[in-house]
Amino acid sequence: MNLAANRIQRRLWTSIVLMTLLATSLVVAIALGSVALPFADVLRALAGGELQGFGGDIVRAIRLPRALLAASVGAVLAVCGAYLQGMFRNPLADPSLIGVTAGASVGASAAIMFGGAMLGAVSLGAFAGGLVAVWLVYRVATGVQGTSVATMLLMGIAVTAMAASLTGLMDYFADSANLRRMSLWRMGGLDGATGARALLVLATLAVLLLSMKSTVRGLNTLLLGESQARHLGVDVERLKSHLIVLVALGVGVSVAVAGSIAFVGLVVPHMIRLCVGPDHRMLVPLSALGGASLLLLADTLARTVVAPTELPVGLVTALIGAPFFVFLLVRHRELIR
Repeated sequence: MNLAANRIQRRLWTSIVLMTLLATSLVVAIALGSVALPFADVLRALAGGELQGFGGDIVRAIRLPRALLAASVGAVLAVCGAYLQGMFRNPLADPSLIGVTAGASVGASAAIMFGGAMLGAVSLGAFAGGLVAVWLVYRVATGVQGTSVATMLLMGIAVTAMAASLTGLMDYFADSANLRRMSLWRMGGLDGATGARALLVLATLAVLLLSMKSTVRGLNTLLLGESQARHLGVDVERLKSHLIVLVALGVGVSVAVAGSIAFVGLVVPHMIRLCVGPDHRMLVPLSALGGASLLLLADTLARTVVAPTELPVGLVTALIGAPFFVFLLVRHRELIR
């Protein structure tokens, strides 16, 4: 009884902390920048109030779309990571494991090298490359006996290696300007944020979260093993196909609008699992809150720490998240002694 009460209390406190962190990160991200705004003015502008000078325009037209894009991309990547880790039953799984990120890199690099540096062309190239990679992995891994997770993992490694070779070849033959653009894209960035892009990723996040109703029960049962899940009535093949489509959609859209941002999909679900346990009914939505907060903080630092220069946000996510992840691992090890 005490154990169950402690678990509920821990989940409640984790939820409160993450929601507070997300709200604070959002306000800080909008307030800080080349023109610093008081927090009270940010809250007034978000509530529809008028500010002196261009403050209202800065909040609503520039910083709010970027903050929403950062939060939604972080949430989508973290949810995709939670789904993949549940499907593979492996906390080291992340969206790059099935080759979607590597395929998107090939598509984006090809668009930059052969089609110029237009943001729309690069995004479309990245999305198409990610879908082709997922299609290849899924086709090879699916046979008459269903979808093999082991084959999918090996195909993901093969597709990633093939994609690395193709991007390496394009790097070798690219001129200096295109080589720099390709390198920066692979580090991730949110400088192309617009309201339309933010709405696209928010809609994708809504699809992922609404799909929880049909996935989390199966994922929880899958923790017992595929055979046990089948005996308990779970359609394992349908669940895996469903999850692959969702992850391909989420990661493909995220990579198309923000470039390659590693670490979030791998580590955020693992952090949340250390705090609340493996129940996907809590793990998936709390991962969304954690991923959104992490990418908001990382983007704020990327914009401000060496202003007016902007750092690639993919580098900052690792710099922020890795020490915190190590702290959680050490704390968890001490708790189970």
